[in-house]
Amino acid sequence: MGRLDGKRIFVTAAGQGIGRACALAMAAEGAEVIASDLDPALLEGLEGIATCALDLLDASAIEAVAGEVGAVDALISCGGYVAHGTILDCEPEGFEASQALNVTASYRLIRAFLPAMIAGGGGSIVSIASVVSSIVAAPNRFVYGVTKAALIGMVKSVAADFVGQGIRCNAICPGTVDTPSLHERLRATGDYEAAMAAFRARQPMGRLGTAEEIAALAVYLASDEAAFTTGVAHVVDGGWAMV
Repeated sequence: MGRLDGKRIFVTAAGQGIGRACALAMAAEGAEVIASDLDPALLEGLEGIATCALDLLDASAIEAVAGEVGAVDALISCGGYVAHGTILDCEPEGFEASQALNVTASYRLIRAFLPAMIAGGGGSIVSIASVVSSIVAAPNRFVYGVTKAALIGMVKSVAADFVGQGIRCNAICPGTVDTPSLHERLRATGDYEAAMAAFRARQPMGRLGTAEEIAALAVYLASDEAAFTTGVAHVVDGGWAMV
């Protein structure tokens, strides 16, 4: 018996990294998973998982997909963007772009899926935030930290407002995780090896996290084992925040 037998779960940004790991882990635990991504080609190879294209910056597309999918037991929101720089490097357009993907997309997803979840007797919402947020600061992560802090605030507010209606809402706050997007950012620095060494050095465990380690927590939060857990920013960072 899987921990998620009989549950329907919708996962965003499931083409790669944490989103893909979540979709695979939840399917392995018996869930009926609907995986979405901006690029449908990235969803290939997700055996036994329903897939659909979804642009998280398109409000009407989110509403349409929520209507088509119908009631789910869990919503796993994994979309996000890591912008580099300080407040002086962050132009208004860049601030709005990060806000749109890191905060507004989750706002729209929750608003779209929440009514059917309530009508069905409850459910679990899990948003992928970051330890770089209201938990710790990192150099040159100004707008990323701001938006992920806002996402944690959103999660806590939704949890407080709907706890009496069977809704649980939690955030997962990873440290540095080995994903395709991380490797893209490392290559963009012009010195991949030095950048990777710097990322590893700030992790007390001396290594990066894996997408599967984050997905394992998401599975727990989506399951009935976490029925007494809501409104929490769960840190999974290899000890970064404790130092």
